[in-house]
Amino acid sequence: MKTLPNDTLLTLVIPVSLEEDILDFLLLHPQLASGFSILAAQGMGQGAPLQSAMELVQGRSARKLVLIAGRLEPLQQLVQRLGEEMPTPDVAYWMTPLLASGRLA
Repeated sequence: MKTLPNDTLLTLVIPVSLEEDILDFLLLHPQLASGFSILAAQGMGQGAPLQSAMELVQGRSARKLVLIAGRLEPLQQLVQRLGEEMPTPDVAYWMTPLLASGRLA
């Protein structure tokens, strides 16, 4: 059975405190996210609540970016199910068209 090419990149912006819960959720739903990458990030602005003393001093909050390349419909389902299981305004997301993806070998 031939797999369809990925057409969408989902980016989740999550607080470090939710990292393990969200990664566990993704690992339990491989049909919606067969693989992903995690990057350290910092959030600034009104959408990034500052929680620790260091964040208040620096003016930015520790975040993780979870990047998931996949097909649009399963990624939409993933966001919906994640929102139902862990409803929080501390998680932001966006989806962008993915022009190409693959492996070099």
